[in-house]
Amino acid sequence: MANNSNLGAAKAAKNDEFYTQYADIQKEINAYLEYNPDTFRDKTVLLPCDDPEWSNFTRFFAQNFERLGLKRLISTSYAVESKKYKDYEPTLFETESPLFDMDKTRIKGKIFELTRDTNGSGRIDLDDLEWHYLEGDGDFRSPEVCTLRDQADIIVTNPPFSLFREFLGWIIKGAKQFLVIGSINVITYKEIFPLIKNNQIWSGVGFNLSMIYKAPYANYLEANQKFVRSKGFNPEDNFIKVPGVCWFTNLDHGRRHEPLQLMTMKDNIRYGKHKEIRENGYIRYANYDAIDVPYVDAIPSDYEGVMGVPKTFPGSYCPEQFEIVGCAEGDSGKELGLKPFNRELKKLNKSLRDGQLYFIQDGKPEKPYARILIRKKQ
Repeated sequence: MANNSNLGAAKAAKNDEFYTQYADIQKEINAYLEYNPDTFRDKTVLLPCDDPEWSNFTRFFAQNFERLGLKRLISTSYAVESKKYKDYEPTLFETESPLFDMDKTRIKGKIFELTRDTNGSGRIDLDDLEWHYLEGDGDFRSPEVCTLRDQADIIVTNPPFSLFREFLGWIIKGAKQFLVIGSINVITYKEIFPLIKNNQIWSGVGFNLSMIYKAPYANYLEANQKFVRSKGFNPEDNFIKVPGVCWFTNLDHGRRHEPLQLMTMKDNIRYGKHKEIRENGYIRYANYDAIDVPYVDAIPSDYEGVMGVPKTFPGSYCPEQFEIVGCAEGDSGKELGLKPFNRELKKLNKSLRDGQLYFIQDGKPEKPYARILIRKKQ
């Protein structure tokens, strides 16, 4: 998420607490239920890396426990003393409970569970959550939380973005279904891209979004304040705009199987809305046998060869329509066998880096933004 000083400063400081809005969770979950109403039925859902007393993930799944048909809901928190950001006061929910322990509240994680109607109301909901302190601090890598992972069917959360690689690896190791939030930039990570290429993970319904989060600190640009206000939030309450936000999952949904409606190469060049393509056509790379397609909606429907498309492509990827060949960025690009840049080329364009595609334009080497290489499915 380049050019976003809010997120960049947070990542540098490892302030990873961003509270996802209820409406964003509801919109995403409902899309899976429309495709398959039984997606969560009789399942144990784990919400790790969470703060159950504040989390809208916990609130949503608890309030919709019966509608989703859940068997068990587990939500865990990370102890405040293990966090970088330590401004903390116990909630009344905790302090008024007979389980409250002043010696544990800052150093132990907490676990909230929902399985039954504890208050005799006739329904299972948020008021029936039962909790206790964990033995450890609630870190997802701890043996205690690993055991909870192994008991779960589906893991749903907004993990610490500074630990996204490790967190997703933790899920994959447990062979679990999941729905998690991350930055669009993770697509090109060498640990993540092979999973996307092999259809082990894919984009959720919400992809490359600008989302509003509640943050535990204030660090705003004027542009952020204007955007947040336009959405009905008060920036003074520590709401923050974060662009390039994506849901990642291995749960099936209908949008994943909707093919892109595309024009032929000839029609794109003659009638397409992108002036760049109308004037220059499709440029071929100098160091790889493929054409550059700078816009997803300009992918030609009739081209049989390899195409370099923007990294936003996974949000529109239909595995029945295209196959993913590779990623031309960093270590993944080097694995493609891209020819390295020589000294003369680097003199002409100092921004050239090995592992990236380039083409010649007006006699000079130019590199596009990060590209994913795809081919039409035969």
